[in-house]
Amino acid sequence: MNPELKGFLLLSVLKMLVVFTVVMVGVALLTLMERKVSAWMQNRRGPNRVGYAGLLQPVADGVKNFAKEETFPAEANPVLFLLAPAMAFIPALLLSAVIPWAAPLQVDLDRSFWLIGHVTYHGRLVMAVADLPVGFLFVLAISSLGVYGIALAGWASNSKYSLLGGLRASAQMVSYEVAMGISLVPVLLLTGNATFSEVIHAQQQGLWFVLPLTLSFFIFLVAGLAETNRLPFDLPEAESELIAGYHTEYSAMKFSMFPIAEYANMVTVSAMTATLFFGGWDWFGRWDESGTLLVTLLTGAGMFLKTFFFLFLIMWIRWTLPRFRYDQLMALGWKFLIPLALAYVMVVCFVLWVLETIAGGMSVVGKQLVLFGVSAVLCYVVFFILDRGAILSGSYHRRADATARS
Repeated sequence: MNPELKGFLLLSVLKMLVVFTVVMVGVALLTLMERKVSAWMQNRRGPNRVGYAGLLQPVADGVKNFAKEETFPAEANPVLFLLAPAMAFIPALLLSAVIPWAAPLQVDLDRSFWLIGHVTYHGRLVMAVADLPVGFLFVLAISSLGVYGIALAGWASNSKYSLLGGLRASAQMVSYEVAMGISLVPVLLLTGNATFSEVIHAQQQGLWFVLPLTLSFFIFLVAGLAETNRLPFDLPEAESELIAGYHTEYSAMKFSMFPIAEYANMVTVSAMTATLFFGGWDWFGRWDESGTLLVTLLTGAGMFLKTFFFLFLIMWIRWTLPRFRYDQLMALGWKFLIPLALAYVMVVCFVLWVLETIAGGMSVVGKQLVLFGVSAVLCYVVFFILDRGAILSGSYHRRADATARS
């Protein structure tokens, strides 16, 4: 094996260890953050007994789950019952590998190590475990595999509550994956590339895509909440109806793998939102292309703050909005988000075609400002004109019909 290949493999393994360690530790701390945020919103203290200000509460939860007795339903399918948590857990962890967490670092490595020998690496080191050319298409593909773990958990438990939760999760995730995928088509139209790093570079040359593609951002964020089974989309584990949904029969660490997968998916959705619509690790401009260690650390801090903001937003929504009824959930996906995403793709295509035909020499920022104006008008139409009970068929229409009949 030549020294260049050794250097590439060594740095890839180091990145993998760092990213997965940070994600796993971060997921544990997110459980504490969720409990603290909920306590803050409900004017109470939250965990404050284990460690200073309750900081060791995730450790206590982990010890409890490892020491807890494992249960195994007598009529459950033994193989699939054990396999389902892993099938939900592994895809959730894989997704963090393709997110660029900071600006590339200039590395000049040329030295010998014990056991592996001489190692060299010269050039920019991308701060992602794997900077895949298919980028967010890979995320959409792998995230869709998580539904198999949830569906199998519901079916293999041989419990009616679990089965209903698995069926709900399957229908919900399949429905909102369609809207999520279509919402990213305008990003492809503006960048011509599905690689995360190229999407960030495209935003460096103009505006963050949240401005020219506001509706895509809204659809992606709502679909992301549904994909992670977070309130108000937590119908697969609705306590008031299904006890705990698809993981009713699980206990100890097998049960914990489902919440860990959910929090890991939350990190992925938040990081993707920050990357695709808020510039990723970019802090405005192209100053962060020098490749120094300081620049990499600063851009990494920027990516952390953006991701942290969306994680807080997801938790804020959980403790603010009530749960949908299931017919409202499906109506929002099929009757509203998917048609809206398709119509928005057509509008963006038409606007870009007009700009290329009439104003081919217009700058990138100019074209994006025109798209921003169009998106602002569409947002007003969607949120202030159409969305007044005219699209979503729920309790509003039933009340109106009852009033008209009386």
